Amino acid sequence: MLVDTVENAVEVLAGRPLAALTGAGLSTDSGIPDYRGPGSPRRLPMTYGEFLSGPTAQRRYWARSHVGWTRIGKAAPNDGHRALAALERSGPLRGLVTQNVDGLHTAAGSRAVIDLHGRIADVICTACGRRSSRAALQQRFAAANPGFVETAGDAVETAPDGDAELAATDGFQLVGPTSCSSARTCPASGWPGPTRWSTTLTRCSSQAPRSP
Repeated sequence: MLVDTVENAVEVLAGRPLAALTGAGLSTDSGIPDYRGPGSPRRLPMTYGEFLSGPTAQRRYWARSHVGWTRIGKAAPNDGHRALAALERSGPLRGLVTQNVDGLHTAAGSRAVIDLHGRIADVICTACGRRSSRAALQQRFAAANPGFVETAGDAVETAPDGDAELAATDGFQLVGPTSCSSARTCPASGWPGPTRWSTTLTRCSSQAPRSP
């Protein structure tokens, strides 16, 4: 029975330091869709190489992200996020590795969080390398593209990584960060290079509990 299984797990784990690994399913109760749940459509996110191929790909990415951000940026932590934060505060949970880019673990109060794929709350300029706020970039996009979100409408589907499923993105005006004149700004999520992967995996290894 399920009760016996849970009781056995509690007995085995009692007194041991724990680490948690979370994925998209934890954020569905916050209104963010997942990749593999029942009825989820097959998704093919843009690759980093495709993003760097030129303005056409970058316009497609940022137009979709601009619409999606108005929804995913308002998502709030749910009971699952809050429960893991409480486990960290009380002691048993020593670390948390998440595949999600929504930042909801941190918003719920978790501190020992490794964002395996980065966070959509940050962006990086591919010209100068400076990191800045996605919210600030959103304001610049809104000023350059008045009415774009409203024209897209509420019926547009939102993807787990913050994109919106837009059919047409022609005419969307690209802008860059205030740090330089480049418009080649990319999200600080989803596209880790070799150096970042190595650093992230080292941090993940350090979170793994050791047997007493």
